[in-house]
Amino acid sequence: MSKILLIVHVLAAVLAVGPVAVAASMFPAAIRRAAAGSSLEAATQPALRSAAVPGTRAESAQGDARSAGYDGSAMAGARLLHRICRVYAVAGVAVPVFGFATASAMHVTGDAWVIVSIVLTALAAAVLALLVLPRQRALLGGTITGNGPARLAMYTGMFNLLWAAVTILMIVRPGSSTGT
Repeated sequence: MSKILLIVHVLAAVLAVGPVAVAASMFPAAIRRAAAGSSLEAATQPALRSAAVPGTRAESAQGDARSAGYDGSAMAGARLLHRICRVYAVAGVAVPVFGFATASAMHVTGDAWVIVSIVLTALAAAVLALLVLPRQRALLGGTITGNGPARLAMYTGMFNLLWAAVTILMIVRPGSSTGT
């Protein structure tokens, strides 16, 4: 049973945390492109702004992006990355759930490497929920400007480093009596 739980735990980590790590890492550059694209578009191609059919969803999205000072197509990419982060963050809850089940089945819940992994996982979740996702949303809404993308990139890097540390602990299992 512990092998099945471990397989599900690892698959959940790869399939849920992986997309969040990648999409969150891509977001700061995407939002910078959206901001840069709007100034380039305004200077070189003003006719593109009127390409959307009035009253359609595309026209509304372009209007929102223009009002925030962003290029519409690049902004759509940033919105997609944010959505990926949100959806897979919720799916990522399966990782610690199956992690606890696996640790219980292997009788290692009191081992130091498991406790440290739990703490690092909680920190990664906090960074994602309290720093990364809200800042992505604020950048999409245009309420953060200036060094907002750089600060978001820093928080995303912290999130990814925390998950890398958890992954290393899961593989190396220092002091584990279960073998390697």
